[in-house]
Amino acid sequence: MNVDLSSEDLAFQQEARQFLAEKLPKDIAKKIKEDLHLTKEDNIVWQKILAEKGWSAVNWPVEYGGTGWTSTQKYIWNTECAKAGAPIIVPFGLSMVAPVIYGFGNDEQKQRFLPSILNSDVWWCQGYSEPNAGSDLASLKTTATSDGDDYIVNGTKTWTTLAQYADWIFCLVRTGGPEVKNQQAISFLLIDMKTPGITVSPIYMLDERREVNEVHFDNVRVPKINRIGEEGQGWTYAKVLLTHERTGIAEVAKSKDTLSKVKTLASETNDAGSSLMENPIFAHKVAELEIDLLALEYTELRTLAAVSTGKAPGPESSILKIKGTEIAQKIDELKIEVAGYYAIPFIDEQFNIEFDGEKVGPGSAANSAPMYFNHRKTTIYGGSNEVQKNIICKAVLGL
Repeated sequence: MNVDLSSEDLAFQQEARQFLAEKLPKDIAKKIKEDLHLTKEDNIVWQKILAEKGWSAVNWPVEYGGTGWTSTQKYIWNTECAKAGAPIIVPFGLSMVAPVIYGFGNDEQKQRFLPSILNSDVWWCQGYSEPNAGSDLASLKTTATSDGDDYIVNGTKTWTTLAQYADWIFCLVRTGGPEVKNQQAISFLLIDMKTPGITVSPIYMLDERREVNEVHFDNVRVPKINRIGEEGQGWTYAKVLLTHERTGIAEVAKSKDTLSKVKTLASETNDAGSSLMENPIFAHKVAELEIDLLALEYTELRTLAAVSTGKAPGPESSILKIKGTEIAQKIDELKIEVAGYYAIPFIDEQFNIEFDGEKVGPGSAANSAPMYFNHRKTTIYGGSNEVQKNIICKAVLGL
């Protein structure tokens, strides 16, 4: 694949750099570069800045507000954002539910939901996993029983990321009876989180932060006009959504930036007058990761090229998901190694931008353990890596 930049690409690269230098809020960039906590408002502010420029929906079709960028321009944009310290776009609206709406929704649904997603006026969350239905998602138990023009929804969704902030949730629900095959009994519903009967319960992570939740539905009345596509076809739509999610999970640009930070930390001279990067074993680990990242980057470029022609990502999204998350976890392990004993204490308050006390450890070393533990989940969400290997065996190897 030829990744040499043309004169047009170089001009776009310069435009992207100038835009980021002028429009990316300095306090948000500082939080990203120093591993400080982002707020919901931080994400919304940045997404609205992108929307005003017309750059928020990178992968959307142009007719719905997409950028129309080539795969090379998307690659340039992701790279420049990582270098500048721009937040990764919260995916649930722009990258996940929107492709289902403009791909399978009717005109009324497109007009109703897409503009607010594009402008980040509405915050979405994903209702897929359940207490007894994670990797085996087709066995989900949340029901949507027909009642005139409405469905009555009952059940529980779990591991619902940022549901405490969400205005709407997109859900897979069971609309068919036990006599219907699992995949053919599932429908795709959009549900207003303010509807009576919805309760959000926090799940606290190892770093004691509330990132995920359980969402309980107790006789929640949802209009049938909020169903995307045909009843019983939700599994088909969900598979399209998951391929977009898995492609985004690779986060090549973020991994490259994080590995660069690890190398900077490892190059600092210690009390003995040497640095960890001078250790041949550690340097070998870094070199291996850089090679793996380069290979993953080319795979992502090929996938972006396919998506830019209007295709949904295929089984290569599973390859990106597996390798992207494994590489990210290995980088976390290197970061722990560099941090050493600075990874042991954890003062959550020091990762708020308002903190004016003495921080523990150099750079982002003190945050290495919480990030390590938090990112153990990446090989599970979006479809566990074991499941992705089964997809690859079936779709690519024909096994």
